[in-house]
Amino acid sequence: MLLFIFILSVIIIYSIVKRHYSQWQRLGIATDDSGPVPLGCLHRVMKKEKPLGLVFSDIYKNYEEKIVGIYMLFKPAILVRDAALIRQIMTTDFGSFHDRGVYVDEKYDPLSSHLFNLKGQTWRTLRAKLTPSFSSGKLKAMFETVDEVGDKMIKHLLGQMEDGGTKQVDVKDLATTYAVDIIGSVIFGLELDSFSNPNNEFHLMSDGLFKNPKSNFLQQIRHVMNFICPPIAHLLCRLGVNDPITFSIRDIVQRTIEFREKNNVVRKDLLQLLIQLRNTGKISDDTDDSVWRSESAAENLKSISIDVIAANLLLFYIAGSETTSATIAFTLYELAMYPEILAKVQLEIDSTLAKHNLRVGGPLSYDALKDMKYLDLCVMETMRKYPGLPFLNRECTQDFQIPGMDFTIKRGTAIIIPLFGLHRDPEYFPQPMDYIPERFDRDIINYNPMAYMPFGEGPRHCIAQRMGVVNVKVALVKFLANFSIETMERKEVEFKFHTTPILLPKGGLPITIKRR
Repeated sequence: MLLFIFILSVIIIYSIVKRHYSQWQRLGIATDDSGPVPLGCLHRVMKKEKPLGLVFSDIYKNYEEKIVGIYMLFKPAILVRDAALIRQIMTTDFGSFHDRGVYVDEKYDPLSSHLFNLKGQTWRTLRAKLTPSFSSGKLKAMFETVDEVGDKMIKHLLGQMEDGGTKQVDVKDLATTYAVDIIGSVIFGLELDSFSNPNNEFHLMSDGLFKNPKSNFLQQIRHVMNFICPPIAHLLCRLGVNDPITFSIRDIVQRTIEFREKNNVVRKDLLQLLIQLRNTGKISDDTDDSVWRSESAAENLKSISIDVIAANLLLFYIAGSETTSATIAFTLYELAMYPEILAKVQLEIDSTLAKHNLRVGGPLSYDALKDMKYLDLCVMETMRKYPGLPFLNRECTQDFQIPGMDFTIKRGTAIIIPLFGLHRDPEYFPQPMDYIPERFDRDIINYNPMAYMPFGEGPRHCIAQRMGVVNVKVALVKFLANFSIETMERKEVEFKFHTTPILLPKGGLPITIKRR
């Protein structure tokens, strides 16, 4: 009898598993079955062969259909390959895909309650409150701080170079230090100089997040479950499995807010705007004379908690520091292989500085930066070839009939958008492996605008998009105004395995520079 029950149980479990992992085939959908059950497409990630973004890119390249059914452990998902359908999902039919379907626990894990994770009306309300933080007027007010960080980067490089000599620089490492200081100064309101003091608390935390993560096995499982299976992430959270770095950042935020309110300190940075939101319920617009004024309120009248402030600053830190540094570094790396493009960029920088009566080594201006149109094209091309996030994700929030197909995406289905593959598809971007900034010139437009979405698209596009571009351009202008880059042979970047969604270059990005 026990043997019969055992055999019956095995048959039932096998039937359930087989049915679960054949649902896309039964629905007539092209299916990626390259990985064994139950790992599915994650098998190469689990074997540490490829980061998840490149796994999705490979699936994109291996199929021609609009959509491909995939399995991420026990989570079925749909990978969307068609640019028009992707844009429809993120814009016109956003109402059917307004959530990301990732872990968030506002009550027991408030540091997860940031714009990226939040759902539905809670997300919409917070997004509306934070949007004024990134207006042109606010960016202009913060620009001086960004400019100062750029000067520290150049001073650091010049101090390491002999007159007339050359130096090999890992621009990824250099740009990471710059980006960490930008985020620390403009977002968190800290006085940082990681070029002269690389062992400061904030810089060490960045290394812990991106370079040398020291999370234990349960924390690594938690990170994966945040995306793959939020209910398990909820359980692990209740069991006390959390990332200590996030709580360190919360401590920094609390100390800084308490210091400012106690000493009536006001700085023109994002933290100051969030303090204003906390105390008054809104962020002033650019025409308000009190936009940077410090106001206080009784604790019971605070509109948002320190946890919510810390959660969103943490989001801007994670999303902003690595994408900023990567865009800077990949741009300089590509310019080293395309001397004619480098010369054109430097000519524009020189002429624009002269036009605005600015000298090399002196402060930049927000208006001069806006005038550098060819540099804009280079940044756009870098973000095409190396998108900050190699994939985007959504969750179907109400049944959606795919146009032109006899197939309905059911509510709760995970959606994967393989941005890295999309941006390197010759159907949308001719000669995708070549670095061609001119493809984005309005008089040429040699690409399909439908497929270009480095900051996402629709209501959930990156809220700090303009700030990110300003930070990137300041670093590039400072660097290219002071240094020439030795031409090197073309070599495509190889990416190393990493558990985070970002793509990190294997061996860094070394280039050789000389003072101009």
